[in-house]
Amino acid sequence: MESQTIIEVPNNLWPVADFFMRGLGGEVDVSDPEQMGMLIRGFFFLYITVVILAILAYKFGFAKKLSPLKSLVVYILLVIGTFILTLLFGLNLPLAESLFIIAIVMGIYRLRLHQERKQQAN
Repeated sequence: MESQTIIEVPNNLWPVADFFMRGLGGEVDVSDPEQMGMLIRGFFFLYITVVILAILAYKFGFAKKLSPLKSLVVYILLVIGTFILTLLFGLNLPLAESLFIIAIVMGIYRLRLHQERKQQAN
């Protein structure tokens, strides 16, 4: 007798996760390669979205001039950290949505700071 493993997919996902997990339904059969492919592809796109938004938030708000090696270490740790966050909280919390808002606020802050410094220089 074969045992089938079913993974439950919540039906009340946040908008970005829901967009990437569209078409899965409420359950994913692990033995079905098509459903597993859709689940992995959806998670991968959600993860890439979180990485891009985290990099933008870091660049706009916290980045300082570092040597290339130090920058590489920071970005590698950022990529690893966002993988863990996406794996643990990507479907249950508004991770991508929060990072989007953070990136916008930090971008506006950086733009206004640049304009203010430009005015003071003149």
